[in-house]
Amino acid sequence: MENFENQKFCQSCAMPMTEELYGTTADGSKNEDYCMCCFKDGEFTSDGTMEEMIAFCSEKMTEVHPEMDQEEALQMMNEIFPKLKRWAKD
Repeated sequence: MENFENQKFCQSCAMPMTEELYGTTADGSKNEDYCMCCFKDGEFTSDGTMEEMIAFCSEKMTEVHPEMDQEEALQMMNEIFPKLKRWAKD
């Protein structure tokens, strides 16, 4: 198992990724920046805002990590998401 420093995260939803979860480019090759849920055939699967993505992902996070409450998940994601490639401001 990779350690945290070598772990890749989707640059749209922050999900930890392995090669099996990579999204695809327009030519069908793997895209290491985005997961298959966020990026398919060279396009994002949703055109929602960062805030909408945070709301969606925070619910998923609390399902996967029941020890975390909604407020903790939202706080963590509000810190992380603005640093991801898809949402970072130039």
